Amino acid sequence: MELNRTVIDTPPRDAATVVMLRDAPGGLEVFLLQRHGLSDVLGGAYVFPGGKIDAEDAELITQLDQSVAALHAALGEPDTAAELAASCYVAALREAFEESGVLYAHGATAGQVERATALLRQGHGFAEVLKQLALRLDTHSVLPWSRWITPKMASVSSKRFDTRFFVAAFPSQQTARHDDVEATESVWLAPRVALEQYRDGHIELAPPQIMSLAHLARHASVASVLAEARGQRPGLIQPEPYDDENGTRVLCYPGDPRHSVRARALPGPTRLRYQGKRFVPEDGFESLFA
Repeated sequence: MELNRTVIDTPPRDAATVVMLRDAPGGLEVFLLQRHGLSDVLGGAYVFPGGKIDAEDAELITQLDQSVAALHAALGEPDTAAELAASCYVAALREAFEESGVLYAHGATAGQVERATALLRQGHGFAEVLKQLALRLDTHSVLPWSRWITPKMASVSSKRFDTRFFVAAFPSQQTARHDDVEATESVWLAPRVALEQYRDGHIELAPPQIMSLAHLARHASVASVLAEARGQRPGLIQPEPYDDENGTRVLCYPGDPRHSVRARALPGPTRLRYQGKRFVPEDGFESLFA
């Protein structure tokens, strides 16, 4: 992953991503997609399904299974407009379907999911797909987990995003796979295994994914992750980058002595250093799990 030193003087775009989880014989696993190598955002990197909030997302908020007020309260962002908060849920569910084929909708059968996928590939919008199949999104299936805001000093992308991370149990009766358009590969991995593969150079990860996987590695099951999500307000993570005396880029997170926020927002190391064309914790790999 090449370091980007662009200064981005634009407001961040609102976005949402879904961390899909399942229990496997070896423990907790997370679904990761490899973005197309030509993508202008994190091309070639492994990410969770997600993307920008679209105007169409707001059209669906009156048809959700929870009120706008309830979703606004659950997101834990009192300063965010209620309609935008609800749109974050819609975007998360839409992106999960568009990028992995997983449809979080009440009572959706295997046949309906297959039909929904066919309609999407025919060019129908998400709202139209739900309307044709008389399906209602299941907003209870996704829980707010964290919020990441890209700093103005770029490190991995020349675009800024205000991304809400949600966690969700994978519906076992469905199949998750990449769409062969925006994503070219997909895999289920234990969080620690994903980080080991990143360490060994087998996959690429961006810092938000590195830190999120380190957080998830502390959990043994889907139920454990969801219980934490229900019991906390999502952490706000605004990385503060700086270049040290050698010109090496360092990303600081809340709780680091150099960060303006003294309280931690997530477990794991409070800084990552760019070396060997990848971001690594200063105190070694095991500090991701300390």
